[in-house]
Amino acid sequence: MSLIPYEPFRHLENMRREFDRFFTTDFPVFRTKLGQNFGSPSIDIHETEHEVVATCDIPGLEKKEDVNIDVDNNMLTISGSVNRTNEIKEENMHRQERFFGRFQRSVALPSRVNSEGVKATYKNGVLEIHMPKIQGETKKRIDVEFH
Repeated sequence: MSLIPYEPFRHLENMRREFDRFFTTDFPVFRTKLGQNFGSPSIDIHETEHEVVATCDIPGLEKKEDVNIDVDNNMLTISGSVNRTNEIKEENMHRQERFFGRFQRSVALPSRVNSEGVKATYKNGVLEIHMPKIQGETKKRIDVEFH
């Protein structure tokens, strides 16, 4: 008979994923009176041997000041705003599905990364962030002194 280690917080990740899925869908209740919906952009994260890569779809950014990227304590936070380029009167609008307004997304990273070496590129509406992993052993064995 094999023993399986008990992981009490294993189910919290599933619950967080369900909350993310619920709040990123386009429910009318999340729209403001002006038609803006506040978003949480979708993000893909994968890792290679030497880095963690995050890819995020954020169409409509016009300049680099419109997006902020923070890496702190193994959390990646992407925030900013997408501005509407031309104003259309509310009475002339028949359908409004494109996102504009403020957005923010925070995700836990699968490995420890060096925040000093982070590089980001934005092309064709896709933000790609490359974060180098911290190399070396993060665990340290402590010797106990017996008297």
